[in-house]
Amino acid sequence: MKKLGLLIVGGIAAVILLANVGPMIALAITLVLGYLVVKEFMKASSTVAKIIWGLIALAFAGAAISNFPSLIGLIAAYVLYVVYKKWNSNKVHPTQTTNNDDPFNNFETEWAKLNK
Repeated sequence: MKKLGLLIVGGIAAVILLANVGPMIALAITLVLGYLVVKEFMKASSTVAKIIWGLIALAFAGAAISNFPSLIGLIAAYVLYVVYKKWNSNKVHPTQTTNNDDPFNNFETEWAKLNK
């Protein structure tokens, strides 16, 4: 039953992630270009150049803000990662014991160590 729940949550997260791939790429591009523009703004020495670079930086900031819903895609990617980790963490190795007081479990563990 737990695997079914993980499968459903993972499927929903995958669909949301795929739906937001385009805006996520656009957000990354606008943030990188905005960073480069801000670096040029800092290097500019004249007031006119600073005004021009500032206006360009505001344009990229507006473009980045318009792609804000793509953060839902990043959250979906994180949920998908958590589902993947939970899916693989449920596997228990046969030589691992959950109760160390049981002599039969200890025997199986020791026998598996001797056969290695």
